Amino acid sequence: MDDEQKLLKILGNKDVLALAFGAMIGWGWVVTTGLWITEAGSLGAILAFAIGGILVIFVGLTYAELSSALPLAGGEHVYSYKAMGRIASFITTWAIILGYVSVVAFEAVALPTVFDYLVPGYSMGKLYTIAGWDVTITWAGVGIIGSIIITWINYRGIKLTTVISFILTLLILIAGLLLITGSTIGGNAQNMQPLFEEGIAGLLTVIIMTPFMFVGFDVIPQAAEEINLKQKRIGQLLIISVILAIAWYIAVIFGVSRILNPSELADSNLVTADAMAKAFGDSRMMGNILVLGGIGGILTSWIGFYVGGSRAIYALANAGMLPKSLGELHAKYKTPYKAILLIGFFSVIAPLFGRPALVWLVNAGGLGLVVAWLMVAVSFVILRKRAPEMKRPLKLPGGATIGWIAIAMTIGISVLYMPGMPSALAWPYEWVIIGLWAVLGLILYKYSVNKYGKKYADEHMKKEIDRIA
Repeated sequence: MDDEQKLLKILGNKDVLALAFGAMIGWGWVVTTGLWITEAGSLGAILAFAIGGILVIFVGLTYAELSSALPLAGGEHVYSYKAMGRIASFITTWAIILGYVSVVAFEAVALPTVFDYLVPGYSMGKLYTIAGWDVTITWAGVGIIGSIIITWINYRGIKLTTVISFILTLLILIAGLLLITGSTIGGNAQNMQPLFEEGIAGLLTVIIMTPFMFVGFDVIPQAAEEINLKQKRIGQLLIISVILAIAWYIAVIFGVSRILNPSELADSNLVTADAMAKAFGDSRMMGNILVLGGIGGILTSWIGFYVGGSRAIYALANAGMLPKSLGELHAKYKTPYKAILLIGFFSVIAPLFGRPALVWLVNAGGLGLVVAWLMVAVSFVILRKRAPEMKRPLKLPGGATIGWIAIAMTIGISVLYMPGMPSALAWPYEWVIIGLWAVLGLILYKYSVNKYGKKYADEHMKKEIDRIA
């Protein structure tokens, strides 16, 4: 690859941590903390996130070893190719792109939703109704304007992206620490009753939600070629980011459950904001500060998944598995600008489909993410057996054991999406999204491989892997 077609290698420790932590800590902690507590109880929700976090750490550990050994853009694309070949690589990467696009679309809807708290009644000018939801001009407009701004930030380069992510992550931390400190001091243990709700069923209900709350650490491998650190450090930062996210979610659940009693939780539309307000003497201003932190979470997550999605598309295009034009870098900014604009298109149109339709996409995208995690864990096990000589700057102890645990965990979560399970994907909408995405991928893959030839992908991947060997 010539210098004109190289990504800029400029990200340091704080850039990487802000990118991954910001991607994981999106808007979910603001809107769904109350749901976690009411479903499983205060201690049940904390336990669910501890268990879910540990399971995600096992997946993260497989990523950590592989991202340190193969620090190339596209992450999962490279690991699965080296372990299982071209078709497996495409399936893995195409699955995670669905997950990334679904999060980007979700954030485009989350932004106008949060404005309801800051500016009550701002949604006006009804356009039409989708699945019982009224899409209005002002509501969709906020999401569309936000999408255009986030697209522009990503288009302008990874340095601008990470600087803004770092600043917004500080905003999240300030708002969150105020909430946790205020509610811990001002609350009491009695409000935390009941500690458990619905027993094992309640615990499992929240555990199912945790993978989507932790998705974002996998943005680090996608941007591996832009990280200017030792290879071993890449894997270490990935695990640190997951541990920080676990601590964050548990602390927020603890704080909210101490300050709001069960009836207040049931009556609240935005429990974290109401908890913040109550913790500081029913201060509406403090509630708004928490919401601003939530908006920071929306934006950092939005930015992070643009980075992840565009680099995954860039990697597939460079390997001739998608149209090669999507792998072009901007002459000045060195960003995969056509891939960014493609994701930007999905983000801009997302608010026009309303909130219910986007829930279908997010659920379908969740399965895509888990499938990609499974394929990475399988790749880890295969490479431990077939390529023992591969240089591994961060080599995990225990042979392939951690990989097998990660495989068992991801298969277990995948089963929960299947028909007959409490959290099964909705028929037909969510399964139709999965089916259409698979068909679109098949068409693009066949077109690209027929145009560039099967040997092109193999030669390109060999050259890339040899470059960092």
